[in-house]
Amino acid sequence: MPRATQSTQEQYRRAVATYVKAGGEESVQRVITAVQSLNRKLDQWYARQLADLDLAAGEWGVVTTLAKAGEPLTPSQLADLTSVAPSSMTHRLDKLAERGLVERTPDATNRTRVFVSLTDEGWQLFSLAIRGSDVVESDVLQDLSDAERGELARMLEVVIARLDDVDA
Repeated sequence: MPRATQSTQEQYRRAVATYVKAGGEESVQRVITAVQSLNRKLDQWYARQLADLDLAAGEWGVVTTLAKAGEPLTPSQLADLTSVAPSSMTHRLDKLAERGLVERTPDATNRTRVFVSLTDEGWQLFSLAIRGSDVVESDVLQDLSDAERGELARMLEVVIARLDDVDA
């Protein structure tokens, strides 16, 4: 086994042992520690990918929000959906518009409002990033069968739903 993997695994085992020693239930701590480690490692990879695409994380948030919405949104809607101040959103939109990734279109029924949408170039960048991520994400999950991936997704969705219930 590669030394880096052993080191990572040893760090994982030590973290779980520490939480158990402090009173945590072992199976719970194994799951939470593993999910946190996975999230941290993927975040590191995604940060490198965004740097390669010359995008800040906040700009990527705007691009993904517009792609998922499937329709133009107002800057206020984008600010709300990405949890940023309207002034920060204006700055992000300016940078994305300068690169030709988004366009602002005046609302025909309300002259004070504009809608923001992805341009073709913005959608192409989004698609390129998703295809690049899919390669790494597929590699991460390659040792799981389709059925196991489905079961893992189902179980994580149950956990996420439970967290949503706790937040409510």
